[in-house]
Amino acid sequence: MKHPLDYTDKVALVTGAASGMGRATAKAFAEAGASVLVADYKQDAIAALAEELSAAGYPVRWIGCDVADEAQVKAMVDYAVAEFGRIDAAFNNAGVMSKLAPTAESSREEWERIIGVNLRGVWACMKYELQHMQPQGSGAVVNTGSLGALTGHPGIPSYIASKHGVIGLTRTAALEAISYGVRVNAINPGVIDTQVARDVVGGDEDAYARMLESIPIRRAGRPEEIASVVLWLCSPAASYVVGHALTVDGGVTAA
Repeated sequence: MKHPLDYTDKVALVTGAASGMGRATAKAFAEAGASVLVADYKQDAIAALAEELSAAGYPVRWIGCDVADEAQVKAMVDYAVAEFGRIDAAFNNAGVMSKLAPTAESSREEWERIIGVNLRGVWACMKYELQHMQPQGSGAVVNTGSLGALTGHPGIPSYIASKHGVIGLTRTAALEAISYGVRVNAINPGVIDTQVARDVVGGDEDAYARMLESIPIRRAGRPEEIASVVLWLCSPAASYVVGHALTVDGGVTAA
């Protein structure tokens, strides 16, 4: 019997794949046997990742994509289908952190930037992914939320709003898509050892260290630990998980 995390003959799409959780997840999908389309607005970095994985023998393609641009998202999804024939798993991970500023001092420009990538980008990705998955009667989508989808956090109002929106959007799309055999879920990562986590504290390494001390497991998560959760959620092993936002936070919300 095929192992549920064996992605041989499956196709995965990963956005925000140039670094951090996206990069780790793209590599995990490839190592599990999937054909993978990796996407990011950082074209040099995403091309380098695709070259690295291709050199290791994995069937990988890349495309530059700013998920805030709906036309680019459609082109990305169409390219995945043109290259590989289908999409079985999608990890909508592209996201950005807002500049630190309280609500009363935040700008509309920053609001539009964050919502455009973090929320409208997830909407656009799902829109076109589901258009391909629903007719094939199968598929799984995982969106990246955040602990910020569960709480408030002073100084990053647009980021918090965007991640709350991702979870609501995930639940709604999940209820729509499941009748077609397509599952939609999300993850809420805690502090993961990426640049985005450091951006939360404005790049202050002392503040970052203090943040880690407050986590029950006493460390940041590794991007590979998020990748393993995404692969599970997209697999038959999670076939009864629908519209769920799985928190992966080292115990923060248990305290």
